[in-house]
Amino acid sequence: MILPASWTMVVIVTAIVLVAGATNGLAGFGFAVVGTMALATVIDPATAVVFMILPILAVNVSLVRDLSRRELRTCSQRFGPLIAAALVGTVVGMAVLDRLPEAPLRVGLGLLTLGFVATAQQRVPLPGWVSVGNSDLGKTPLAMVGIGGVSGALFGGTNVGVQLVAYLRSFDLSHSVFVGVVALVFLGLSVTRVAFAGVFGLYPSAVVAGTSVLAAVPAVAGVAVGKRLRTAVSDRVRRAAVLALLSIIGFRLVASGLGVV
Repeated sequence: MILPASWTMVVIVTAIVLVAGATNGLAGFGFAVVGTMALATVIDPATAVVFMILPILAVNVSLVRDLSRRELRTCSQRFGPLIAAALVGTVVGMAVLDRLPEAPLRVGLGLLTLGFVATAQQRVPLPGWVSVGNSDLGKTPLAMVGIGGVSGALFGGTNVGVQLVAYLRSFDLSHSVFVGVVALVFLGLSVTRVAFAGVFGLYPSAVVAGTSVLAAVPAVAGVAVGKRLRTAVSDRVRRAAVLALLSIIGFRLVASGLGVV
């Protein structure tokens, strides 16, 4: 796994991270998906996943501040089983990351992205089993453990945490609390991933690790821009813009993995 070194690549990576950060600041989610998937269209997907670990951590640190101490304590207790199971799943997902072949990984990332778009859109009603969190059973500690474990494994291996985002949306939280809770969950996962990335030797070189640290700066800057735009843009426009961007990235990844482009 390598990260091509050139000024053109620096500009491309910076732009991707900035847009991903602005998307997250605007909509409350999407940094990991947009950043990783867009980056995977120009470099090795496994490198893209590892590269984004530190920027994801930085973004979630900045967003979790939106929660008050009372909200932070309440959410930690309420979603404790989900977070704990996701942490275990994340380690499992990271353990198999380096063993995944590039082309199938691109296709898989693209399909996961398009799957999130399908579940997040509100025009076409979906079967009840797709949104398990909408049921009383889906909000029990046991359900949280199951959903957290599977979603954590996917996030650990792909940076795609769309299942967790969709699940947390089903709890009818206010937008500000939803943003903070999502950040809280992924903050815990990101801290774990930073530690185990070193243990598993996932960083292919010091250059990749160093540029990943530097990428945290435009990531946080992008979030700040997105937050400023949040009050000026309606929820409908925010959702449409994010889903349109993810659709383009998803189709691009699938086509690239299949050798179409």
